[in-house]
Amino acid sequence: MSQKAVVLDEQAIRRALTRVAHEIIEKNKGIEDCVLVGIRTRGIYLAERLAERIQQIEGKPIGVGELDITLYRDDLTKKTGDQEPLVKGSDIKHEITNKTVVLVDDVLYTGRTVRAALDALVDIGRPSSVQLAVLVDRGHRELPIRADYVGKNIPTSSSEKIVVELKEVDQNDQVSIHEK
Repeated sequence: MSQKAVVLDEQAIRRALTRVAHEIIEKNKGIEDCVLVGIRTRGIYLAERLAERIQQIEGKPIGVGELDITLYRDDLTKKTGDQEPLVKGSDIKHEITNKTVVLVDDVLYTGRTVRAALDALVDIGRPSSVQLAVLVDRGHRELPIRADYVGKNIPTSSSEKIVVELKEVDQNDQVSIHEK
């Protein structure tokens, strides 16, 4: 897999997340009944970054949680083969029942990860609504799922892969397109 192009650098990621934070506040008329829930792994760090920006803008904190969707995936056997899946567990300390939950993920592709996240979320509580924020929407949906907040739309071919790198995991902030 070779890198074709860097489409978002550190500054572009920061600007996109700042814009998404403003959009979340505007759409929800504040953050009173909102909770950000990051989908493991990179969605968690994006949710934490959004929470920082929202607190800077609004002057008050927003709840943040982590969601592990491993056991809710419909491709679990394909991903893990004969190995046991590595389940890290969800960590949502804030009540989500009757709240607006903003699911946060790095890339929206087929929609299957989001479907699994919705299943996992409903097992934890019953939100009044669920919104989706993604850093990158690359198209190619297999399910009728769309993001409410998108950092950047990057149309791709099926032979390409979007690679999101975040400092918290990869020691670098960038989004790039790779050729499979």
